[in-house]
Amino acid sequence: MATGFFWDEKTFWHTGGNYAMTQPVGGLVQPLSAGGLPESPETKRRLKNLMEVTGLTADLDVRTAPMATSDDLLRVHPASYLDAFKALSDAGGGELGQRTPFATGGYEIAALSAGLSVAAVDAVLTGSLDNAYSLSRPPGHHCLPDFPNGFCLLNNIAIAIEAAQSKGMAAKVAVLDWDVHHGNGTEAIYYNRDDVLAISIHQENNYPIDSGAVTDRGAGAGEGFNMNIPIPAGTGHEGYLRAFDGIVRPAITDFAPDIIIVACGFDASVLDPLSQTLATAETFRELTLRTKILAENICGGKLVLVHEGGYSEVYVPFCGHATLEALSGSTVSAPDPYEASFRKRQPNPRFEAFIASEIDQMARDFGF
Repeated sequence: MATGFFWDEKTFWHTGGNYAMTQPVGGLVQPLSAGGLPESPETKRRLKNLMEVTGLTADLDVRTAPMATSDDLLRVHPASYLDAFKALSDAGGGELGQRTPFATGGYEIAALSAGLSVAAVDAVLTGSLDNAYSLSRPPGHHCLPDFPNGFCLLNNIAIAIEAAQSKGMAAKVAVLDWDVHHGNGTEAIYYNRDDVLAISIHQENNYPIDSGAVTDRGAGAGEGFNMNIPIPAGTGHEGYLRAFDGIVRPAITDFAPDIIIVACGFDASVLDPLSQTLATAETFRELTLRTKILAENICGGKLVLVHEGGYSEVYVPFCGHATLEALSGSTVSAPDPYEASFRKRQPNPRFEAFIASEIDQMARDFGF
């Protein structure tokens, strides 16, 4: 029994089109020297490299997996979308949604990314692993059934959930999304269902700018099973932990799932170019530890983390390493080289009180 780590070199070969950060090149938008979207393979590759250099990899059960099957994909995505995706991929690539370009073979790489998630969830639910991390790429939480967006081409976590439920392995699943952007794809898929509790902690009015309101609670059978926690820019370490303790923990406890799956984005970090919520590697360590304890108390420790965003090539490796240390219980460490400078920043008591009051009000709105 161990912590699994699911990855495949081929997922690092996914590549996009002619973008400069999040804007298509053209007109007054000049190409970047590095080129492409901020969702690059380097954050993931540098995390894997750091794990090799420190020796953390030796403390994990490292595995790969096959692509998600057509049946797996069709439980979430309609055939019309999958057929269009496959045809464009075979024809050399292109773009079907918003900020989701792909090259030749993009369909197969996305299916492999989803397959890693499917295998990780399967291994934990069958008991061959205690818990697991899936280094999936491309990410998935923005992908709606028929509309890819925000770098996401297939909804990896939903595909894994539906595969597990089709086998009768899990009746209820809690999805905790701490990627800094709203998990709108997961929300859309489960908005009318009561067997999946979808919780998204995200920076308010970031991406997508028109979704993620605290008042969006689900509909029909799913009313009350969708929870958005839109936090202000500058929330920081203590604010994240306050949101977890005051909202996430009681919500998941009340729901009593068979497994917890985390949409694990590192784009909330203080050095990320696409956010301003100022989380650190220690924030992700603490969130992982608290989620792990919660899983142990509720569902026999069944916990899977699936990689989502994170765009600082220098800092994602340390955030990911801290997360995997906490998940596995390994004593191998990679000290955060930025921690000392973060600690020198003087907190603003008035702002911290504002953050606390905002989060406490959301907890009251949710009935906690």
